[in-house]
Amino acid sequence: MTMTRTEIETAYRSLQLHICAELEKIDGQAHFQEDAWDREEGGGGFTRTISEGRIFEKGGVAFSAVHGPVSDAMKKQLNLEGEHFFATGVSIVLHPRHPRHPIIHMNVRYFELDNGATYWFGGGIDLTPHYVDPKLANDFHQQLKNTSDHYSVDFYPKFKEWADRYFYLPHREESRGVGGIFFDHLDEKCGLTKDQLFHYCLDLGRLFPVAYKHQVDHISLSEVSERELNWQALRRGRYVEFNLLHDRGTKFGIYSGGRTESILMSMPPRANWEYNLQLERDSEEAQTLAFLQKTHAFKLD
Repeated sequence: MTMTRTEIETAYRSLQLHICAELEKIDGQAHFQEDAWDREEGGGGFTRTISEGRIFEKGGVAFSAVHGPVSDAMKKQLNLEGEHFFATGVSIVLHPRHPRHPIIHMNVRYFELDNGATYWFGGGIDLTPHYVDPKLANDFHQQLKNTSDHYSVDFYPKFKEWADRYFYLPHREESRGVGGIFFDHLDEKCGLTKDQLFHYCLDLGRLFPVAYKHQVDHISLSEVSERELNWQALRRGRYVEFNLLHDRGTKFGIYSGGRTESILMSMPPRANWEYNLQLERDSEEAQTLAFLQKTHAFKLD
């Protein structure tokens, strides 16, 4: 029996609550606060945020389920053909306190036009370390591959390549991080049923806190230095550039009349830009930047 949009919406809301509970365990100090909101044109959501924790300086886990007429702006900017849309999903960004812990992002979403006449799933997970650790990057990609292979052995290589292209700042000629997987407009033409695609998205969502806990558990921390904090602020600046210039979710939220506070939840608490940045040769910062400037550099062992 094919999942209805109401069932998908309910499951995504449950996924949001599950992820928040697991992240609170990882942090061990801070708790999520919930902000419910309504969209005048139809629908609404729950934005859950965490801040000033032991691990998380700022984070958000947003759920939304919105519907309404397809506006002219949506048709033009998003290349949509239809009169009415429904969209639901969960979107997450975590900005850690310590520069040695990575930024992480996830999104799973469902979209349909004209009461299901056309539908698709989208989503992905990607990791953005301030300092690249190849071993932990490999672990992260292996977890994504294992989950994806359960549904199709074609998914990981295809979606990994898609993420490499997507999470890239062409004006900087550098990747945002070590990548992950990314997919969009996924429907039955990929060879899986609607139900299977839905459960793939749910499994990725359940993997999210597991994958982040693995990163935290395998990073040894020392007292943070001013140099590390400055580098963290600069890498956060790159994150802002990507989200405002290239991120599809941000653009969809803006052009569909979404809630600005929730759309921009992904922004870091502090960021910095430095003119004509010069890094010390062979420093950790220079090595990380060199890695990111090798387009699509990461390869799974």
